[in-house]
Amino acid sequence: MRELLEAVAAGELSPAEAEAELAGYATGEAGRFDAARTTRSGVPEAVLADGKTPAEVAALASTAVETTGRAIVTRADEAVAEAVEDVLAADHPEATVEADGRSGVVVATTPDFERPDLDAAVGVVTAGTSDAVPAGEAAAVAREMGATVERVDDVGVASLARVVDSLEVLREQDALVVAAGREGALPTVLAGLVDVPIIGLPVSTGYGHAGEGEAALSGMIQSCTALSVVNVDAGFTAGAQAGLIARRIDDARSDG
Repeated sequence: MRELLEAVAAGELSPAEAEAELAGYATGEAGRFDAARTTRSGVPEAVLADGKTPAEVAALASTAVETTGRAIVTRADEAVAEAVEDVLAADHPEATVEADGRSGVVVATTPDFERPDLDAAVGVVTAGTSDAVPAGEAAAVAREMGATVERVDDVGVASLARVVDSLEVLREQDALVVAAGREGALPTVLAGLVDVPIIGLPVSTGYGHAGEGEAALSGMIQSCTALSVVNVDAGFTAGAQAGLIARRIDDARSDG
């Protein structure tokens, strides 16, 4: 502890960095950032923009960069992305900020931050273009956890020829996140065709009876094939699960 205090006194360490070292989290006016989550669970902490003001999200992102060298923001609209970019430009001008307007994911990293590099591949599959938002979130999280991500888009069951044409690349992956709305059939179909762990990601596309992802979620839960299922639009969770699988596979390949 004395070394930390001396580093803060010398200006070599910020109070937030010292707090993160001691408690595992850093506290600011916008809330607490879990700086130790990656070390503890293997899953990076992310700042969920839903329910927060752009200023709050930006403040938490700044704390994330300060304490871990990286910030991941999810469900970010244009106003949130701009606020994050502006605050980081002032607080951490050396950081690189990448914003994906479609998936709503913003990732910022310092020059000395090193992403994990796993010897494992995760396929992120969409039934249709409408499923791209949560699928993009899943892809971003798996990528930030170190997996190589392969996107296979618009292969829904309305035309099984598209699925069949993609089987070769899908079978090469170590885990698959399969996003589908409406009746959510694609993960079930794929689980019967490939020997790869599949994480079903129901999407809130569809309308009418059991719309907004309800039918997709029910269909995946009731699947007669072997697959795992996350909540509706839970792209972060799906990507994190795939990333954890990728970590274990990387460990096994390294040991072999």
